[in-house]
Amino acid sequence: MKIDFDKNNGLVPVIIQDNITAQVLMLGYVNEEAFEKTKKEGIVTFFSRSKNRLWTKGEESGNFLTVKSIQIDCDNDTVLIKVIPKNTVCHTGSFSCFGERENKGFLYQLEDTISNRIEEKVEGSYTYSLYQKGINKVAQKVGEEAVELVIEAKDNNADLFKNEAADLLYHFLILLKTKGFSMANIEAVLMERDK
Repeated sequence: MKIDFDKNNGLVPVIIQDNITAQVLMLGYVNEEAFEKTKKEGIVTFFSRSKNRLWTKGEESGNFLTVKSIQIDCDNDTVLIKVIPKNTVCHTGSFSCFGERENKGFLYQLEDTISNRIEEKVEGSYTYSLYQKGINKVAQKVGEEAVELVIEAKDNNADLFKNEAADLLYHFLILLKTKGFSMANIEAVLMERDK
């Protein structure tokens, strides 16, 4: 696909999206020269309408946007660039021009629910009840769920396997909370290993 730079006086909008979280980070514009530079260098360069020149995001702040993938829409007049941001993206200091870092999906929502049940000491909550029993009981439960998942992995019942996997993830999140960690902490370790 080739971008149609003629539609908007030589500029096309570029949506910048976090490659890992899929959070929209900002919107900018590119002309053909900025787009080619972005592709060549692997760092996002825009055409600044206010400065009337090419502008590499991060050229002053050091908060560069490393390109992971580039997609062009069906009309060939909008670009989606998935990036790894070096730091905050917005000039205000916010993670995104659309606000702070967002949760990354349902597992992060579930992690928040687990935290709320524990911190608010919700009576009658299985989560809070297990947490009250202490680290040994929580760790034991994670071990039990892991064994049950391994057993189901050897069989051919997809539903049972998925349910045991869900049980393990759920109890793992309780264990993380009990130890004072979060999924983001574990994600950071994995991201470091990925380098």
